[in-house]
Amino acid sequence: MGIVVVVALIVLTLVSPGPALPTRLQDGLTLSISVLIESMPFVVLGVLLSIVVQVWVPPGAIERWMPRRAWSRRMVLSLLGMLVPVCECGNVPFARGLMMRGFTVPETLTFLIAAPIVNPIVIITTHQAFGFDDGILIARLLGGFAVANLIGWLYSRHPDPDGLLTERFAASCAFAQDSDAAGGRDRGRRSLAQFVVELRAVMPALVIGSAVAGAVQVLVPRDALLAIGSNPALSIVAMITLAMIVSICSNVDSFFALSFASTFTPGSIVAFLLVGPLVDVKMLALLRTTFRSRVLVGLVITIVLFAVAVGSVVNLFV
Repeated sequence: MGIVVVVALIVLTLVSPGPALPTRLQDGLTLSISVLIESMPFVVLGVLLSIVVQVWVPPGAIERWMPRRAWSRRMVLSLLGMLVPVCECGNVPFARGLMMRGFTVPETLTFLIAAPIVNPIVIITTHQAFGFDDGILIARLLGGFAVANLIGWLYSRHPDPDGLLTERFAASCAFAQDSDAAGGRDRGRRSLAQFVVELRAVMPALVIGSAVAGAVQVLVPRDALLAIGSNPALSIVAMITLAMIVSICSNVDSFFALSFASTFTPGSIVAFLLVGPLVDVKMLALLRTTFRSRVLVGLVITIVLFAVAVGSVVNLFV
């Protein structure tokens, strides 16, 4: 991946005017490292929470207070993010722990999509950035809750939800459930082993996703995105594209979006805040450790179309 990035930078420098290669390469490395450093603490916290859920919480303790109906279980899980103060990077290992414990793929997807938006830290930072101006905070919260339950319902209609998982992770789920069936002996050793397994699965994807995010930010001209900020329709497309490129943690993305508030429409800001935490390039790399490629394609299409619809409604009424 590093070789590909360097070659791309060399080609771009040769065929187009602009900063010299060292400056552009340094910018790309700085952006990549910043994304990695910003995300890593939340990934580790998510892994630790995953281990707590999988190894230390007694069997049936979580399931006991969950509703029995599938749709109501998904609604409760979509609000679970209010109790898990990690960003989207940490939610991936936590969601892996839920599936290893026996939660279904649609239920886990509902949590995974909603948690980065209904996170208490995200709610506070979004309010600090925008308050209740133009309905941005309310549209983000309601939109995140709605799209999460929509995706959970869509994938609950899939004839083989377990077939949406990668073979490697499906085997890990089977092994974890066999370990639970064997009893709670030697939890310390199981916790350490699971910590190593999760980091080995998630960290390479996080590094690659951070490198891609940094490279794309250097290669894609942001001036072209800013030039169309005042158009109600094109501004939404531009901010969705920007959200997938910059890969900013959902805990702080509101302050980044605030810098565009005077140029872009409120609906485009909402679209940015919906898409960014869910399907940016870093998040897609992390999701690929657990789900097959066709799931990622379905998530991107559904979330982008939903964000366009919500952004258009906000622009219409604000």
